[in-house]
Amino acid sequence: MFGGSIPALVTPFRDESVDTQAFTALVERQIAAGCGALVPVGTTGETSTLSHDEHKSVVALCVEVAAGRVPVIAGAGANSTAEAIELAAHAKAVGAEAGLVVCPYYNRPDQAGLYAHFKAINDAVQLPIFLYNVPKRTGVDLLPETVIALAKLPNVIGIKDASNDLSRVMQHALGTSADAFTLLSGEDPTALGFCAHGGAGCISVTANVAPEAMVQLIDAALEGRLEDARAIDARLAPLHAALFTAPSPGPTKYALARLGLCSDDVRLPILPPDEQARARIDAAMTHAGLMH
Repeated sequence: MFGGSIPALVTPFRDESVDTQAFTALVERQIAAGCGALVPVGTTGETSTLSHDEHKSVVALCVEVAAGRVPVIAGAGANSTAEAIELAAHAKAVGAEAGLVVCPYYNRPDQAGLYAHFKAINDAVQLPIFLYNVPKRTGVDLLPETVIALAKLPNVIGIKDASNDLSRVMQHALGTSADAFTLLSGEDPTALGFCAHGGAGCISVTANVAPEAMVQLIDAALEGRLEDARAIDARLAPLHAALFTAPSPGPTKYALARLGLCSDDVRLPILPPDEQARARIDAAMTHAGLMH
């Protein structure tokens, strides 16, 4: 059910509020491009600076606009287990097909604490859950043995792995059921390698800016057309990097603004990219064939 190129959607703002019209258009653009699913209010969606009401309204809007055409994997992570349960319950109530639950950040639980956190969400809400491991942001690393133990829980159906360690794809695959546990990359620069190692797709930042190309890249990788996939990735590689030349999602919103799709507004403490970063983003978009 879940795979392919899955955009980690930005949350567009205008005049300090969520720009629902721009968000709707961005969702329609992704569906038209052939995305495999949609992820609202993840890291790229600036969930950390959205109010709870805003978070919930964006999830509900995404489900409404998608209208069953593609599944919605709603961001539902928090460093408070009770808060994560609340967000997962809301995602289920409005019709999201799954929740994306990041490892608790800042409080840095050990492996036993991480297991207990995800198990509590599994037990409280009957919603399929994707684990989300991104150690460079959370300060904790969900180790393969913990992933494998969590995969035995009935509602834990996969992982978004942004550890940047491709050896984990095989470790996770060997310890879980391919039919029941979905492996998704969380790093655009290694998405091709991740899929070649047995992953099912990528939850992608780059897909915000180049949705068709990311669909083509992931499809080619999954179908074993590696020469085609490498050619597409060579076109996108500078963009993968440029979208992180300044704190994310500032560069991504700048790129979308250059395409006329939304404003480049971000919320503090994130700032828009500086002139040097903007020049690099422009060059990467030109290399990718998105601007002339």
